Amino acid sequence: MPSQNTDPHRAPELDEETYRLAQQLFQVIRSGDTEQVERLLAMGLVPNLRDAKGNSLLMLAAYHGHTDLVKTLLRYGADPELVNDRGQTPLQAVAFKGDLATAQALLQGGAEVNGCGADGKTPLMYAAMFERMPMVELLILEGADPGLQGANAMTAEQMARMMGAETAAERLARCEWE
Repeated sequence: MPSQNTDPHRAPELDEETYRLAQQLFQVIRSGDTEQVERLLAMGLVPNLRDAKGNSLLMLAAYHGHTDLVKTLLRYGADPELVNDRGQTPLQAVAFKGDLATAQALLQGGAEVNGCGADGKTPLMYAAMFERMPMVELLILEGADPGLQGANAMTAEQMARMMGAETAAERLARCEWE
C-alpha cells in the first residue's frame, strides 16, 4: 500500500496501477501511435504530461521523429517550449537529430526558433555542433539568430568550430555578411 504523503510541497506518489498505465502511455508515444493518442487526448489526456525525466509527451514524440503525433499534440495544446529535466526543448532535440519535418511542425506549432533551456544553447547551436546542415539552413531561414551566445558565451559558429564541425562554422560565419 502506498505511503501517506503529508508534505504539501511533494508530489503525490502513484499507486502501482497508475504507474503502470503511465508507463504504457509513454511507450505508446515512443511508438508513434497517433490515432490512439488522439483518442486519449479527446478523452481529456493532459497534453503536457511528463515522464520521470521531465520529458513531455511532445518531447518524446519529437525526439522519436513522429511528426504527425507532434502535430496532434500541438493541436491539443502541448507546450512546444516545455523543457525536460536536462533543460532541453523539443526543437533542440530535433535540431540535434536533424529531423526537418518534425522541426517544421514544431515551428508551425509555436516553438521559438531561438528558444533555449538553462544552458542557453539554441536549436541552431545544436544543429551546428553536430553539422546538421539542412537543419542549420532551415533554422536560419526561419529566423534563428547566429549571433546569440549560450551560457558559455559562445555563438553557434564558435561551438561548431569547437566540435570540429567546420562546414557548419563556415556557413554561420557567412551569416554576418548576408
